Amino acid sequence: MDYIRDKRQVRHALVISDPSPLDSVHAMWAGLSQAAMIGIFLLLFGAFLYFGRPLVLPIFAAAVVSLTLAPALKAAKDRGVPHAITAMLILLLIIGAIGLVATAIAGPVSAWIGRAPEIGANIKQKLSVLGAPLAALHELQISLFGNDTGLNVNEPASSVASNVVFPVMAFVTPAAGELLLFFVLLFFFLVGQSELRNSAMAMFSSRDAKLRFLKIMRDIERNLGGYLVVVTMVNCTLGVVVALGTWLIGMPNPVIFGILAALLNYVPYIGPAIMVIVLFGVGLVTFPSLSQAFIAPLGLIALTTAEGHFITPTIVGRRLTLNPLLVFMALAFWTWMWGPIGAFLAVPLSIIGLVIFNHLIPPDDVRLPE
Repeated sequence: MDYIRDKRQVRHALVISDPSPLDSVHAMWAGLSQAAMIGIFLLLFGAFLYFGRPLVLPIFAAAVVSLTLAPALKAAKDRGVPHAITAMLILLLIIGAIGLVATAIAGPVSAWIGRAPEIGANIKQKLSVLGAPLAALHELQISLFGNDTGLNVNEPASSVASNVVFPVMAFVTPAAGELLLFFVLLFFFLVGQSELRNSAMAMFSSRDAKLRFLKIMRDIERNLGGYLVVVTMVNCTLGVVVALGTWLIGMPNPVIFGILAALLNYVPYIGPAIMVIVLFGVGLVTFPSLSQAFIAPLGLIALTTAEGHFITPTIVGRRLTLNPLLVFMALAFWTWMWGPIGAFLAVPLSIIGLVIFNHLIPPDDVRLPE
């Protein structure tokens, strides 16, 4: 009897301790309504970012760059240099760097464009081994979509050039206005950074909220500045290695390839992929065999893999750990939203979002079972 009584008590305790699947229907609907409101806000905010690109993109870019350069402004201020002079010097350095890069690249690019028919014929000859697979794909394309789609290989070079030039001009024309707006906004952001921060801090009523805001801004500036310094050093080293490597294997314009590799490596995944395609295309024109054309692309893949998985995470990971999946998703989203400039801003915006998230929702120290 005692055994039966104990067994009933244990069973009764198990029934009592079993939580109900739903405490309140009202609480459930309240949570769903809040989630729906957040979802609607995110959709509207995304539409605002997408359709307001000509104005929103320069503002976001100038704000991110000003936050990144905030430690330099503070260091100059401590040495008695006013913010206006520092901001003007920073703008002159940025414009001068853009001008030098454009000048260095313009000559070789113009020469390559002038040799476009010769290069096209050379590449077609080198890739003749892929003729059968490409022909099969072309037949499949015709059977699925008809004969009016795709690129006609017999199209004149002038028509092909116009098909390339017109989209480029359509992109460059509005980009010039956005670039001018970016430089003007960057100057004002750099000069009035302290006033803007004080105005934003005045919007918070409690002392704790103001202190939290200041801590968030300090961590954002510190992490962005550290990321820029470390990544710039890594990319410059990568550019030197690429320039030396392309010079050793006999490729033309090795300095240009070094500059392009350093600049494109600021954009994870996409930048190195573009550089691999460029090196492969130039290798097809430069070297007599297809196997030699793969030397430079494979070397760059090895360099960027080592840099992206071992070197940069070892250095940057001490300051701020970025999940590769988060970086890839942010890169895909901001590239779709704002194009190439969005790709450049993807990692800085991810750093800003991660810093804010860590401050507002600190990590839980409770260790969950695996």
